Amino acid sequence: MLSMRAMLLERPGEPLRLREVEIPTPGEREVLISVSACGVCRTDLHILDGELAEPKLPLIPGHEIVGRVVAKGENAERFSTGDRIGVPWLGYTDESCRYCLRGEENLCDNARFTGYTIDGGYAEYTVADERYCLPIPERYDDLRAAPLLCAGLIGYRSYRLALSKPGVERLGIYGFGAAAHIIAQVALFEGIDVYAFTRPGDLEAQEFALSLGAAWAGGSDEMPPQELDAAIIFAPVGSLVPAALRAVSKGGTVVCGGIHMSDIPSFPYSMLWEERSIRSVANLTRRDGEEFISLARDLHIRTEIQEFGLDEANVALDLLRAGRLQGAAVLKI
Repeated sequence: MLSMRAMLLERPGEPLRLREVEIPTPGEREVLISVSACGVCRTDLHILDGELAEPKLPLIPGHEIVGRVVAKGENAERFSTGDRIGVPWLGYTDESCRYCLRGEENLCDNARFTGYTIDGGYAEYTVADERYCLPIPERYDDLRAAPLLCAGLIGYRSYRLALSKPGVERLGIYGFGAAAHIIAQVALFEGIDVYAFTRPGDLEAQEFALSLGAAWAGGSDEMPPQELDAAIIFAPVGSLVPAALRAVSKGGTVVCGGIHMSDIPSFPYSMLWEERSIRSVANLTRRDGEEFISLARDLHIRTEIQEFGLDEANVALDLLRAGRLQGAAVLKI
């Protein structure tokens, strides 16, 4: 039996444990991937901390995976051995439920998710359904490509929902971490002014936002100098919803970009009135992935990363939990 090193979640609420496990065998339309890098995402924290129920156990987390195809299962024809590919959060859909049939596979009743209900990339090898994998633009090395696969993809879907109404000129971003620093660059490239909101007093994150070209940066307890046309909330903090509603103008949209958020406190209807709206983002579609990877290929997005070894995954997760990361944490496998 050939084995590999992997970081395993055995029970929610406990640290990951480094184990020797069997290298998986690719099944129908699956590829075996030698993992080069895997991003550390806040969703991983929600799974580890028990905030997302019913993960596969034991579980290998990680859904921002970059690696090369080393073997293929039956009828796997999309990629060749040696190809460098990325594996995102969405790992499988049934392609037959009412959501899939109307082009909303992100809402599939029977979806499976990498690093949650399917083993992920905190390991030396992983398998993935080739239909849900993405080619990686050559201009990105393995480590800097990894954050594109969730921070970038979910950020992109959130961004497109925020721009669902025409005429957005000023965009607020609450929680200036991995997703925010990628999407801010996309917005600036498209001529939209970015207003960055960080934890109160986090001057380092505010300076980081300004260095990327933000028009303004301040604490999430502050009001921006101008009304916003739309806002995206990446921080999992429910109290930011009424704060963002106060900051957006009439007809403005507030998008909640996380998979988990603390409870939203009550607020007066007057804050929602005048056709303001609140939307959530659920997962992603393959079309989102194709569009964003194409955009990343043309626009050299600068991903700020902090590198960790596989056996340092718990350290990276603790820093993320404490809000002490600038940009994205990535495991070098």
